[in-house]
Amino acid sequence: MDRLVPRQNSSGGKERLGGITKQGDRYLGQLLVVGALAVVRYAQRNGTRRPWLVQLLARRTPKVAAVALANKNARMIWAIMTRGERYRESLPA
Repeated sequence: MDRLVPRQNSSGGKERLGGITKQGDRYLGQLLVVGALAVVRYAQRNGTRRPWLVQLLARRTPKVAAVALANKNARMIWAIMTRGERYRESLPA
């Protein structure tokens, strides 16, 4: 699922992220974006407990925020699958 992940050209401790690539499973990427868009719409109407999403929506358009959320979800899914763990909801600060 490299589709939502920016291309990396990092060296010397300096992180350089490029544009989002079109690699990976297109259908899976679409599902992640559609799911994230549903979360964004719900957050706009009813509020959310996720401060990261609230701050992002204040700075970006809803569709850009949905792609960012889909990217974050894809990274979390990958980490959970590779470690064989279960999802743990983060506790509010």
